Amino acid sequence: MRAVVQRVASAQVEVEGAPVAGIGPGLLVLVGVGRDDSEDDVRWLAYKIAHLRIFEDADGKMNLSVRDRGGAILSVPNFTLMADSRKGHRPSFTDAADPDAAAPLFTLFCDVLKGYGVAVEKGVFRARMRVRLINDGPVTVLLDSKKRF
Repeated sequence: MRAVVQRVASAQVEVEGAPVAGIGPGLLVLVGVGRDDSEDDVRWLAYKIAHLRIFEDADGKMNLSVRDRGGAILSVPNFTLMADSRKGHRPSFTDAADPDAAAPLFTLFCDVLKGYGVAVEKGVFRARMRVRLINDGPVTVLLDSKKRF
């Protein structure tokens, strides 16, 4: 699984012009599910994001997680994160999971995050979405469950 994690002042998802989810301060997480991903990848990524210390403490150092700050997460499914753009000019999406396999893993990801005590809002799987956000920082982190540094 891959995720783009952005610290936000607020974020919102719209489908067909109507808001479907939104948060105040917290994290916007774009989530890509790969064809070889499993529940282990889901649990690793959710743990990492829930505990990622990218919020500032009283001394201005990034020492606090979204849990510590009482922030929320807006989780947005995004299969294009699995794109392979190494060859040519058109990305290949062969590494992306089939939607029938990806949907339950995305749902599990959101449920595991909730289990860490984080409020989670979700985008709509397989919908064309518009995402509005106000970056805070900006602070952006890329995570990949297959490249656990």
